[in-house]
Amino acid sequence: MHTAHTPLRTPAEQGAGELVYRLHDTPPLWETLAVAVQHVLAVFGGVIAPPLVIANALHFDTQMTAYMVSMALFVSGLATLIQIVRIGPMGSGLLSIQGTSFTFVTTIIAIGERGGMPLILGVCAAGACVEMLVSRCLRYLQAIITPRVTGIVVTMIGLSLIKVGMTSCGGGAAAQRAGTFASAPHLALAALVFVVIIALNASRNRYLRMGSIIIGLLTGYCVATALGMVSFGALRELPLVQLPQPFKYGMRIDLPALMPIAFLYLITSIETIGDITATSQVSHEPIEGPVYMQRLAGGILADGFNSLLAAVCNTFPNTTFSQNNGVIQMTGVASRRVGIAVACMLIVLGFFPALADVVALMPQPVLGGATLLMFGTVAAAGVRILSSQPLDRRSVLIIAAAFGLGLGVELVPDILRVLPEDVRIIFRSGITTGGVTALVLQALLPKTPPAPPAPATFPPV
Repeated sequence: MHTAHTPLRTPAEQGAGELVYRLHDTPPLWETLAVAVQHVLAVFGGVIAPPLVIANALHFDTQMTAYMVSMALFVSGLATLIQIVRIGPMGSGLLSIQGTSFTFVTTIIAIGERGGMPLILGVCAAGACVEMLVSRCLRYLQAIITPRVTGIVVTMIGLSLIKVGMTSCGGGAAAQRAGTFASAPHLALAALVFVVIIALNASRNRYLRMGSIIIGLLTGYCVATALGMVSFGALRELPLVQLPQPFKYGMRIDLPALMPIAFLYLITSIETIGDITATSQVSHEPIEGPVYMQRLAGGILADGFNSLLAAVCNTFPNTTFSQNNGVIQMTGVASRRVGIAVACMLIVLGFFPALADVVALMPQPVLGGATLLMFGTVAAAGVRILSSQPLDRRSVLIIAAAFGLGLGVELVPDILRVLPEDVRIIFRSGITTGGVTALVLQALLPKTPPAPPAPATFPPV
């Protein structure tokens, strides 16, 4: 274990992608806060986007939407704290950031159209028990949840998120609706942030490396503000403080609505395995053995409990976020102290809507320039896990099938059009399709027999 305030070797000494501070190191306060802000900026859009999409689709009013966004941030912070600090068996103990899951969005909208918020919150609370049950059975699944499977899921997570980052570079959904998508100002702004982060991350100065993402984002934010792309007028309409009100909208459960949500929790468990494996990988922690399995079980249990907590606080299921693995790799900081600071920041943002809105006003191209790079590093972490395993004929077949089907549904989603809507909702995610394919083949394909020993040879007499 490394002592407080004593970093590992500098990036210049270690090489690109190595750590400055490991899991149990305690960076100085200012470094902790600087890296924590970068994590918050990386996840902020992902935390607030699902409630915004759901609220828009279900035609919730502005006040209700603002409340759900605030609660999403508050629960994200509280869930992150539980995940990092560990309460009994619950939590991975890694720098694992929690946030609102995209996996449930379409299904939640369909349920909301039938039963409103009470039905949404009721089935989300009940379904969370599925993920908690999976965490307790994980030791029996070790034969199929292997580094190969998790490497495939991590890679698919990164590749799937790249599409999100590239869309943000072009201006996001708002620009698509306005007909300004991929305009020159949007692309130039994204390119500026992208180049600044790469240049700083390649620096021999570890402080520039740790601050590369926030410096890139601030540079883009300032340029966008100077160009008139940011307006702060909406801040005046927000309440000063927003407090949690458990069970504000009530809860209701029915079986037809619960079944698809329960299955999505099972899929989320697989995604969480991939996320925690990636976090372990970039944190230089084990990705095999009892410590690793304990972290997986604790992380999935925390995921389920935190989703139950989210429903109680009137927001939507939580999961571990993969974006932060890119921040860890880019900054070289995997310290749990940073994660605790991130949790506190998200809780504060949830209490004070105006603070959250300042971050939410960041133009999409600025965010896209940073996230595109970070999502790429997530995919690279998955490739690293795969490359650490022997690639025999069986392994290549599993990887090829999982990537073929997973990327196939991402690139050509219409291929699923003949399937029932409930099935289409589940498998249109490349992460889900690729992950399930890898699990099934890992369980069913016979293992490659070991090569026979080479015949003994004797020197001529």
